[in-house]
Amino acid sequence: MKLVWIIGDTAVGKMTVGQELMNLTGLRLFHNHMMIEPVLEIFGEFRGSTIARLKDIVFEEFAASDQYGMIHTFLWAFDCPSDWEYVNRISSLFAEHGAELYYVELVAPQEVRLARNATENRLLHKASKRDIEQSNQRLLNDDARYRCVSLDGEIPFPNYLKIDNTHLPAADAARMIAEHFHL
Repeated sequence: MKLVWIIGDTAVGKMTVGQELMNLTGLRLFHNHMMIEPVLEIFGEFRGSTIARLKDIVFEEFAASDQYGMIHTFLWAFDCPSDWEYVNRISSLFAEHGAELYYVELVAPQEVRLARNATENRLLHKASKRDIEQSNQRLLNDDARYRCVSLDGEIPFPNYLKIDNTHLPAADAARMIAEHFHL
């Protein structure tokens, strides 16, 4: 079993790279909005605790399965202890089941991410992003509030790769990940 974390700032391309990596490797993609969107639709509002509980069920069941592995996307605020706790908790759950853990950080400047915030693929899979003006404002607010790019040497995990995907197509980034980690 493998767990590949794809981490990065808002609209950096986590889901799109994850989709390409899934196509290359057979790993299953579990991006954040697979739980966010249904909860928003059902409740009409963001309910973090409901989303977290649903994600936990998926993680627990998947880690105990005989699947090849999972790609999970996560916007990691490195200055928030609760995000470190989350990553460590989910990683530990998979490690307890013998999973190999990999961490990929994608980085791109804000102007690139703002352009990506309105791409067709993103809007197709993330209904809550379809109000572009509101989504752009959330991106700007999050950038002002959180640090979602790691500092040099901050990530303590051995299987870690940082990719600047500013000018890199998602398929090329996915190929780099698959080759680097022999997935």
